[in-house]
Amino acid sequence: MSSGPAGRAARSSVQPLTRAQSPVRQRVTLRTQDGVAIEAAYEPGQGAPGGTAIVLAHGFSGAVDRPHVRRIAAVFAQRAAVITFSFRGHGASGGHSTVGDREVLDVAAAVEWARSLGHAHVVTVGFSMGGSVVLRHGASHRGRMEARADAVVAVSAPACWFYRGTAPMRRLHWIVTRPAGRVVGRFGLRTRIHPHEWDPVPLSPVESVPLIAPAPLLVVHGTRDPYFPVDHPRMLAAAAREGAELWLEEGMGHAEHAVSDELAGRIAAWATASWTSATAD
Repeated sequence: MSSGPAGRAARSSVQPLTRAQSPVRQRVTLRTQDGVAIEAAYEPGQGAPGGTAIVLAHGFSGAVDRPHVRRIAAVFAQRAAVITFSFRGHGASGGHSTVGDREVLDVAAAVEWARSLGHAHVVTVGFSMGGSVVLRHGASHRGRMEARADAVVAVSAPACWFYRGTAPMRRLHWIVTRPAGRVVGRFGLRTRIHPHEWDPVPLSPVESVPLIAPAPLLVVHGTRDPYFPVDHPRMLAAAAREGAELWLEEGMGHAEHAVSDELAGRIAAWATASWTSATAD
């Protein structure tokens, strides 16, 4: 699905195609390092001006205007500024979904936009596929200050690629890998999926985790997740060289739909607290 590993170039010149001059509520189109147009939205929120911005990376088949994404963003905005966007192949963004590979560049564009708006502390929060992407982004963009995440949160994320141990994941693999499945994805899920296999296979989420440090890492997962059982978050947390915080949420299902407002509030509190800890240090 790619012509090379995503996120390894030395520098990006990402700028919004449309932009405002001050950090007010706005919608823009970003251009990624590989030239894909990404729709994005900014909510100043109730945090301190120039303080924490949360970049919300949705799951597969999500988009910036999906109700569950907007609900989570609204909770986050009670504590921080929030950037939401549609991954490539989703919503009004261009390109095709590579299901976790080139999407690293979409997150990088959103993080760079947050920094261009004056935010000194940027936390990426990803759900499901978005969770795998923010882990890979955290590993691959440590040296690029304008695109670096200061803290990372992965919610309902897989630990490894090609997992088919549950019925929902077997259905998802059929959608992604079969021509008929991609038609279902395009018209049923409103997601345009790239027709080619990964080449090369990107670094897996669990392989990415040790490279995220010293940025703080939070792994959140439900005990009743129908896609990925709890060995996935445990593998991710165990792989962290400097330790990761693991929240196993009793009875929770999968990704944005299953995240309560209360849990979203706790995640936002952790994100802003990571800024407080960093400034104290």
